[in-house]
Amino acid sequence: MKQTKVVLIRAYEKMVVMEQSLDQRAKKVVSDIKIIREQKGYKQDYLAAKLNITQNAYSKIELGYASLTVERLFAIAQIFEMEVIDLLNYTAQHPPEDLATD
Repeated sequence: MKQTKVVLIRAYEKMVVMEQSLDQRAKKVVSDIKIIREQKGYKQDYLAAKLNITQNAYSKIELGYASLTVERLFAIAQIFEMEVIDLLNYTAQHPPEDLATD
């Protein structure tokens, strides 16, 4: 009986860690979407219109108040002219530092 409890506790702990990891990953994806949108010079209104939703609904996606559906993820990638996998694995591109010397 004690072994069963230990196994169940460990399984539960792993599940909690996995849920936290997925939540963090989802937050990173919507954060990256905002970064890419801003880098491309797009306004929330523009993406909302392309997605056929209100600006308020789009804002909720970026803020994490509304879930990003798979369909919307694909649509956003298409608007950004990116593959979905590239959007999911996005690493922010920062402009190179100024290497000029005095």
